[in-house]
Amino acid sequence: MDEDGFIMGGGGPGYHSPQHLLYRFANRHGLVAGATGTGKTVTMQVLAEGLSAAGVSVFMADVKGDVAGVAMPGDPGGRLHEAFMKRAETIGIPDFTYGAFPTVFWDIWGRQGHPIRATPMEMGPLLLARLLELNEAQEGVLNVAFRAADEEGLPILDMKDLQALMIWTAENARALSSRYGYVAPSTAAIIQRRLLVLEAQGGDLFFGEPALDLSDMIAADAQGRGRINLLVADGLINAPRLYATMLLWLLSELFETLPEVGNPDRPKLVFFFDEAHLLFNGAPRALVEKVEQVARLIRSKGVGVWFVTQSPGDLPATVLGQLGNRIQHALRAFTATDQRHLKLAAESYRPNPAFDTAEAIRDVGTGEAVVSLMEGRGSPAMVERVLIRPPQSRLGPITDGERATLMAASPLAGRYDTAIDRDSAHEMLARRAEAAAREAAQEGGAAANTGGGTDEREFNSARRYSPGGVRPARSFKTPARRGDSVADAFAKSFARQLGTRSGAAVARGVLGGLFRGR
Repeated sequence: MDEDGFIMGGGGPGYHSPQHLLYRFANRHGLVAGATGTGKTVTMQVLAEGLSAAGVSVFMADVKGDVAGVAMPGDPGGRLHEAFMKRAETIGIPDFTYGAFPTVFWDIWGRQGHPIRATPMEMGPLLLARLLELNEAQEGVLNVAFRAADEEGLPILDMKDLQALMIWTAENARALSSRYGYVAPSTAAIIQRRLLVLEAQGGDLFFGEPALDLSDMIAADAQGRGRINLLVADGLINAPRLYATMLLWLLSELFETLPEVGNPDRPKLVFFFDEAHLLFNGAPRALVEKVEQVARLIRSKGVGVWFVTQSPGDLPATVLGQLGNRIQHALRAFTATDQRHLKLAAESYRPNPAFDTAEAIRDVGTGEAVVSLMEGRGSPAMVERVLIRPPQSRLGPITDGERATLMAASPLAGRYDTAIDRDSAHEMLARRAEAAAREAAQEGGAAANTGGGTDEREFNSARRYSPGGVRPARSFKTPARRGDSVADAFAKSFARQLGTRSGAAVARGVLGGLFRGR
């Protein structure tokens, strides 16, 4: 370890020794790729250790449950100890020692880490549409609902607020259509059903308060080591859209919240996006373009983004071209498709006349890689074949007892554990519905006593409880029954749905301000 960077790998004959990751280039983004079982996870763990030791905070997901070992020291009596010490000596790390790193566990469901939450308002309609797998027309209705909620002063803070908003949108579709363009009640109903699916996946636990404060992630311990934030994702990965969208939201919060810092000596945070192919699978072009923009701009905020995936072909070429640091583990080439991916991977490196890059990528063993890390004035170095350095922390998972001890000693213990349910759209709409029902009943009684005049009173009542005071699209010449006003109909429907599972349960814009103009 030195002031400029740390040794990432190297080796003896046939290898280039050593290879340094320079701190000032750690925010130029990176790629860790390779087939399953070739060592990607350990490489990510080693990168996190080196960055943390330099005071750089790290965020990464623990997809298989085996990265949690970063919180515990390696075992001098373990079966891999001799191999690790020999490798460290071969690479040229004379002072290699075992050690644990400051780790904070996060968990959307709050079972194995601190709850991590966001509000639908912070996430915004574009990412929500991606999460709910909405088509263009359905996304349009969701945008209308958010716009109307903003104008009506309805905070959307949790799942039940979002569900109440869609009920309100469906019941007021006619009035909303006259203001924002056609809104189909059936489309709003489809979104409600998608929210039920998301709720079943645990999305209702993700939406809520207290929302995550990024300063709790970008922090150092008493020794000046950067905090490693570990998202428990071994269960979350079974809901891939929720996983990918949650990480995208976090990236957007970092982009929007952090100030510009230019080109710092070392980044504030390095963000590892494991299983990165999930980010782009089936993503609409508009979303991919915004991810490209953020990848291009967020490094000036002191944030590096590293994508971890099986093949470079999993990423769009425009994103791949922005990744200055690359660590490629073995790729298998048994089929024509595999061979194309191998060729693409090899062509993405600056060639080295000493060996054939494609052959090296195919032949490296577990724990070996071909690498190209940025050097000099910021240009990628020639590709080199190296042994990846061994981890200082434990290789593998931790026990439940160890996790409980770490959680109890966490600097964030108790801060996020209790959910907050503020007065928001769900409660506000419920009060409006009750007020509308009372007023309609009173006006109906008055009409019965006076013998008429119902149409004008019902029309005015409906106008007061329609979004923005928009006049309902019906003529006075059309007879109206008592209770047929927009407000009364909404009140009845809303009251019914509040008693169902749908009604009882469902920092800032999406991917920063880039999405706000959409």
